[in-house]
Amino acid sequence: MQTFDSFDGAILIDKPPGPTSHDVVASIRRKFQFEKVGHAGTLDPNATGLLIVLLGKGTKLSEKLMASDKIYEGSAKFGETTDSYDADGEITGSLPLLPMTVDELNQCAETFVGDQMQIPPMVSAIKKDGVPLYKLARKGIEIERKPRLIHIYKFRFTDYQEPIGMFRVACTKGTYVRSLIHDVGQKMGCGAHLKTLRRVSSGRFDVAEALSLDKALELQPKDLALRVIPFLKLSAME
Repeated sequence: MQTFDSFDGAILIDKPPGPTSHDVVASIRRKFQFEKVGHAGTLDPNATGLLIVLLGKGTKLSEKLMASDKIYEGSAKFGETTDSYDADGEITGSLPLLPMTVDELNQCAETFVGDQMQIPPMVSAIKKDGVPLYKLARKGIEIERKPRLIHIYKFRFTDYQEPIGMFRVACTKGTYVRSLIHDVGQKMGCGAHLKTLRRVSSGRFDVAEALSLDKALELQPKDLALRVIPFLKLSAME
């Protein structure tokens, strides 16, 4: 097992679509034979972008790093709702689209900026009596979810080509972008679901600094060590 100080800290991975965040962690653990590996903030399987992978002592900083604000870019499909609020779910409704413009979408988006109470989707990892909600959802069970306080710093649509709108959102931890897009669709009167999502930053870290998962797994341990953000540097970050 690798136990050198050079592997105490974090590496930045640009997660591809498909694997879960846990899959990414597991693949790095297997490749480099690390004892302790974790991450600082889950991405849904088909979401891409910045995943902070924690190594050794770095795993102690998981909660601190997860508390950082996030920026996402993505696309929304209007006219369809799904049970998971994203493209992975079953379609639950379909409505004809009226002509919409980017300006109209941004007028709607602006109403979500600031503090708000957000109801998490049923298809989520939040637990009820120790059971993840997504497992209950698969059985057709829906339970009441407690709203959570979140803050949206900025939310803008950058393009709209019917039925797809491109957006960028800056928000606090714990924000479900799927729920945000679902709520926009409800407010626009046509329904919507999240089509794609990419995390571009978390706190001080940007996806531009990240390694693709494939590239990371091709590295030799000594080369990976050069990409590790040291534990002491992480600890000192506000």
